[in-house]
Amino acid sequence: MSEFRVEEVDAVPSPAKARVEDARVTFERKRDYLEGFLSQKPAELGEGEPGGAVYEAVIEALKEIYDPEIPVNIYDLGLIYGVEVADGGHVAVSMTLTTPHCPVAESMPAEVELRVGSVPGVSVADVNLVWDPPWDPQKMSDEAKLELGML
Repeated sequence: MSEFRVEEVDAVPSPAKARVEDARVTFERKRDYLEGFLSQKPAELGEGEPGGAVYEAVIEALKEIYDPEIPVNIYDLGLIYGVEVADGGHVAVSMTLTTPHCPVAESMPAEVELRVGSVPGVSVADVNLVWDPPWDPQKMSDEAKLELGML
Protein backbone atom coordinates (compact mmCIF):
# COMPACT_ATOMS: atom_id res chain seq x y z
CA MET A 1 0.00 0.00 0.00
CA SER A 2 1.35 3.41 -0.86
CA GLU A 3 1.37 6.30 1.47
CA PHE A 4 0.29 9.83 0.64
CA ARG A 5 2.33 12.75 1.82
CA VAL A 6 0.60 16.02 2.51
CA GLU A 7 2.51 19.29 2.46
CA GLU A 8 0.94 22.42 3.84
CA VAL A 9 1.88 25.84 2.45
CA ASP A 10 0.89 29.35 3.46
CA ALA A 11 0.60 30.82 -0.04
CA VAL A 12 1.03 29.97 -3.72
CA PRO A 13 2.89 32.45 -5.89
CA SER A 14 0.72 34.10 -8.61
CA PRO A 15 1.53 33.08 -12.19
CA ALA A 16 3.25 35.64 -14.37
CA LYS A 17 0.85 37.93 -16.23
CA ALA A 18 1.06 38.22 -19.99
CA ARG A 19 2.19 41.59 -21.20
CA VAL A 20 1.29 43.05 -24.58
CA GLU A 21 4.90 44.05 -25.12
CA ASP A 22 5.92 40.42 -24.71
CA ALA A 23 3.43 39.18 -27.31
CA ARG A 24 4.08 41.85 -29.93
CA VAL A 25 5.43 40.25 -33.05
CA THR A 26 5.48 42.11 -36.30
CA PHE A 27 4.05 40.38 -39.34
CA GLU A 28 4.37 41.68 -42.83
CA ARG A 29 0.94 41.90 -44.42
CA LYS A 30 0.73 39.73 -47.48
CA ARG A 31 -0.62 41.15 -50.69
CA ASP A 32 -4.35 40.70 -50.90
CA TYR A 33 -4.91 38.31 -53.78
CA LEU A 34 -8.52 39.49 -54.20
CA GLU A 35 -7.54 43.15 -54.50
CA GLY A 36 -7.23 43.15 -58.28
CA PHE A 37 -10.23 40.88 -58.76
CA LEU A 38 -12.54 43.00 -56.64
CA SER A 39 -11.56 46.21 -58.42
CA GLN A 40 -12.39 44.83 -61.87
CA LYS A 41 -15.53 45.97 -63.65
CA PRO A 42 -17.85 43.28 -65.03
CA ALA A 43 -17.31 42.48 -68.68
CA GLU A 44 -19.94 43.78 -71.05
CA LEU A 45 -22.35 41.04 -72.11
CA GLY A 46 -23.11 40.55 -75.74
CA GLU A 47 -26.73 40.72 -76.82
CA GLY A 48 -26.81 36.99 -77.54
CA GLU A 49 -24.97 35.74 -74.48
CA PRO A 50 -26.77 34.43 -71.40
CA GLY A 51 -27.64 37.57 -69.50
CA GLY A 52 -27.67 39.64 -72.69
CA ALA A 53 -30.82 41.49 -73.70
CA VAL A 54 -31.77 39.41 -76.75
CA TYR A 55 -31.00 36.08 -75.08
CA GLU A 56 -33.05 36.94 -71.99
CA ALA A 57 -35.93 38.23 -74.15
CA VAL A 58 -35.95 34.92 -76.05
CA ILE A 59 -36.06 32.98 -72.77
CA GLU A 60 -38.98 35.14 -71.57
CA ALA A 61 -40.81 34.47 -74.86
CA LEU A 62 -40.28 30.72 -74.40
CA LYS A 63 -41.68 30.93 -70.87
CA GLU A 64 -44.95 32.25 -72.34
CA ILE A 65 -45.55 29.06 -74.35
CA TYR A 66 -47.45 26.38 -72.44
CA ASP A 67 -47.84 22.71 -73.14
CA PRO A 68 -51.59 22.25 -73.72
CA GLU A 69 -51.72 19.04 -71.66
CA ILE A 70 -49.52 20.20 -68.77
CA PRO A 71 -50.05 23.57 -67.03
CA VAL A 72 -46.33 24.45 -67.18
CA ASN A 73 -44.40 26.51 -69.73
CA ILE A 74 -42.10 24.63 -72.10
CA TYR A 75 -38.93 26.21 -70.69
CA ASP A 76 -39.59 25.13 -67.09
CA LEU A 77 -40.86 21.79 -68.37
CA GLY A 78 -37.33 21.17 -69.68
CA LEU A 79 -38.28 20.93 -73.34
CA ILE A 80 -35.76 23.61 -74.36
CA TYR A 81 -32.29 22.09 -74.65
CA GLY A 82 -30.47 25.14 -75.91
CA VAL A 83 -30.75 28.70 -77.18
CA GLU A 84 -28.00 30.18 -79.33
CA VAL A 85 -28.01 33.77 -80.50
CA ALA A 86 -25.58 34.60 -83.32
CA ASP A 87 -24.55 37.96 -84.71
CA GLY A 88 -27.24 39.64 -86.71
CA GLY A 89 -30.03 38.31 -84.49
CA HIS A 90 -30.05 34.74 -85.81
CA VAL A 91 -31.48 32.53 -83.06
CA ALA A 92 -31.37 28.74 -83.02
CA VAL A 93 -33.50 26.90 -80.46
CA SER A 94 -32.96 23.20 -79.79
CA MET A 95 -35.98 21.58 -78.23
CA THR A 96 -37.74 18.29 -77.73
CA LEU A 97 -41.21 17.13 -76.83
CA THR A 98 -42.34 14.91 -73.99
CA THR A 99 -42.82 12.02 -76.45
CA PRO A 100 -42.39 11.59 -80.21
CA HIS A 101 -46.14 10.93 -80.45
CA CYS A 102 -47.04 14.15 -78.65
CA PRO A 103 -50.28 15.63 -80.08
CA VAL A 104 -48.57 19.01 -80.57
CA ALA A 105 -45.54 17.58 -82.42
CA GLU A 106 -46.49 19.49 -85.57
CA SER A 107 -47.72 22.75 -84.04
CA MET A 108 -45.34 23.33 -81.09
CA PRO A 109 -42.10 23.89 -83.08
CA ALA A 110 -43.95 26.30 -85.37
CA GLU A 111 -45.30 28.23 -82.36
CA VAL A 112 -41.81 28.41 -80.85
CA GLU A 113 -40.41 29.70 -84.14
CA LEU A 114 -43.18 32.32 -84.40
CA ARG A 115 -42.81 33.55 -80.79
CA VAL A 116 -39.00 33.66 -80.87
CA GLY A 117 -39.07 35.40 -84.26
CA SER A 118 -41.28 38.16 -82.80
CA VAL A 119 -38.73 39.09 -80.12
CA PRO A 120 -37.14 42.51 -80.80
CA GLY A 121 -33.58 42.03 -82.04
CA VAL A 122 -34.26 38.59 -83.56
CA SER A 123 -34.02 38.54 -87.35
CA VAL A 124 -34.21 34.79 -88.00
CA ALA A 125 -35.48 32.03 -85.72
CA ASP A 126 -34.69 28.38 -86.35
CA VAL A 127 -36.15 25.56 -84.27
CA ASN A 128 -34.39 22.21 -84.21
CA LEU A 129 -36.53 19.38 -82.87
CA VAL A 130 -34.29 16.72 -81.33
CA TRP A 131 -35.01 13.41 -79.64
CA ASP A 132 -31.61 12.66 -78.16
CA PRO A 133 -31.33 12.84 -75.23
CA PRO A 134 -34.95 11.89 -74.65
CA TRP A 135 -36.97 14.11 -72.33
CA ASP A 136 -37.60 12.87 -68.80
CA PRO A 137 -39.21 14.53 -65.76
CA GLN A 138 -35.78 15.21 -64.20
CA LYS A 139 -35.25 17.96 -66.80
CA MET A 140 -38.07 20.00 -65.25
CA SER A 141 -37.30 23.01 -63.08
CA ASP A 142 -38.12 22.86 -59.38
CA GLU A 143 -40.95 25.35 -59.98
CA ALA A 144 -42.51 23.01 -62.57
CA LYS A 145 -42.15 20.00 -60.27
CA LEU A 146 -43.79 21.96 -57.47
CA GLU A 147 -46.63 23.02 -59.76
CA LEU A 148 -47.25 19.41 -60.74
CA GLY A 149 -46.99 18.08 -57.18
CA MET A 150 -43.77 16.18 -57.85
CA LEU A 151 -41.68 17.96 -55.23
